[in-house]
Formats: sequence, structure tokens, C-alpha cells
Amino acid sequence: MDKLIENIQKRYEEESKTSCNLSCGSNLEYLQLNSGEKVLDLGCGRGKETILAAKMVAPNGEAVGMDITEAMIAEANNNIYLEKLTNIKFVFGDINNIPFDNNSFDAVISNCVINHAKNKLIVYKDIHRVLKPGGRFVISDAVTKDPLPDDIKNDPVAWGECFGGAITEDEYLKSIEKANFSKVEILKRREYIKNGYDFISLTIKAFK
Repeated sequence: MDKLIENIQKRYEEESKTSCNLSCGSNLEYLQLNSGEKVLDLGCGRGKETILAAKMVAPNGEAVGMDITEAMIAEANNNIYLEKLTNIKFVFGDINNIPFDNNSFDAVISNCVINHAKNKLIVYKDIHRVLKPGGRFVISDAVTKDPLPDDIKNDPVAWGECFGGAITEDEYLKSIEKANFSKVEILKRREYIKNGYDFISLTIKAFK
């Protein structure tokens, strides 16, 4: 197994046993979901936002949560049972190779997940692929003001901690534009310090 993926899975296997809030932004208020739509939550974790999305698109819409950690999927499925929802499912999957057909979803959400990917452009191209024409995403993620040192970029543990994989804000936005998204808009921007480095939390909306 890829050492990077192994460390990411290890971190979230441990987090699945806690009540820690793993997101870096709430996206559903900006997504403006409609009844009957189909929405994909990438890196869904315990499924909190996926469940809220399922309620918004009910009765004829569907929410799908995807995560790379089996323990998180198990927790999310437990939450489905508690909520007694029927228009929702959780699947195992990797954001680098989203396991759905072209033009499958009206909307995509994600919270602090894509920074884990080695190549953000590949992920955004795949999001573009699975969205229907006119579909949109609202994604929150962590970026940096300046490039991180090579020793951090090459540390799998740092990648697993939502740290080592972060790229600059400019690089991140260019990845979205190169994936052919339009109407790219920064909805929220918060600056903070992480491990001594200047980080930024962005919530971004764009359309296919």
C-alpha cells in the first residue's frame, strides 16, 4: 500500500473513535440543494453533512458519501440506521479515482480532504467528470501562503495530518481553473497558523 494513503487511513481510523469535528468549513448552506438532486460528499467521514444533504434532496434525490477509511464508513452507516434514511448510501473510494460514471451528480461537497491528494488537478478533473453539465461544487480546504519545505512535503505522516499536502492558494485555484471549472468564487477565507506556518482555510464554489 502507498505509504501516504496508509498514513491517511491510520489517522482517520483513530479519529473514527473520537467525536472530533474533522471539517474545515460548512458547505451545505452555500450549495443550495434542491429536492430531487443527487449529491456526492467526498471524504464524508462519519457522514454528518451527507445525512443533512439527504434530508435536503428528499424524497426523490440521493446523497452519496465516499471515504477511504472503512471505520468511518462503518460509523456513517450506523448514523444512517439511527436517522432511518433511505435516500443515502456510503461507499469506500479514493478521491484520486472517484468510482462513479460521468455526469452522475448535480453537486459535490468536500471538507478538508483534497489537500491529502498528491495531485490536486487530477482530483478536480475527476470531480468535473462526475458532475452533470451545469453542476457545481462547494469545497473547503487548507492551503498555504508560501510553499512548504521539501522535508514536510516528503513526510507521509505530515500528509496524513492535513499539513504536508497543502499547496499555496494560487496553485490550488489554478488546479480548479485547469480542470475547466467556471465561475470560481471564494466564499470564505480564514488565515491561521499551523505548526508555525501561515495557512488559509478556503471555501470555494465553482460550476461545470
